[in-house]
Amino acid sequence: MKVVRAGDAALLVEAADLATAHRLNAALRDEPLPGVVDVVPGERTVLVVAEPAADLGRLAERLTRLRLPDDAGGDAEPVEIPVTYDGADLDEVADLTGLSRGEVVRRHRAATYTVAYLGFSPGFGYLTGLDPALRVARRASPRTSVPAGSVAIADRYAAVYPSASPGGWRLLGRSELRLWDVTRDPPSLLRPGMRVRFVPRESP
Repeated sequence: MKVVRAGDAALLVEAADLATAHRLNAALRDEPLPGVVDVVPGERTVLVVAEPAADLGRLAERLTRLRLPDDAGGDAEPVEIPVTYDGADLDEVADLTGLSRGEVVRRHRAATYTVAYLGFSPGFGYLTGLDPALRVARRASPRTSVPAGSVAIADRYAAVYPSASPGGWRLLGRSELRLWDVTRDPPSLLRPGMRVRFVPRESP
């Protein structure tokens, strides 16, 4: 791991891969270091935000010596997200991939995904593990509003829109599960390193 300064009160840890970034995030979440006020994981980076008076040199040294767990997800079972596969782009994805509508659904629900990181909007998890046969580009013209709960794919990621927002991902279906709830602790259902499975509510 490489640790570099990111302003006057933060360090950016550059990890070798996604798994290492997740393990570091898990270690900092489970055993917070003194002076650390926030941890923001990315796909191959972890931003460690410290108190203004923190000694960043000492913190960097502690980060490089931090013992990482073997598996960021631990023994936790994957979070199951129930999906009704009736998305507006399901037929288009089938055409783009050369698969049948049913095969698109089968491949999407057969995979076990990992939350790479959260971004775009609160609770929006970028999920890796999408079947390579389903990798399609974003729409040329994004929608001005995608309903909350929309299950979507784009490039090598899958996701569920936690709230209504503009978006250009291809919509495969919808879920009634709330991914972001300010009354919940923590508000986001998903967190980096967590495993996810999509479970069909209806036959396609």
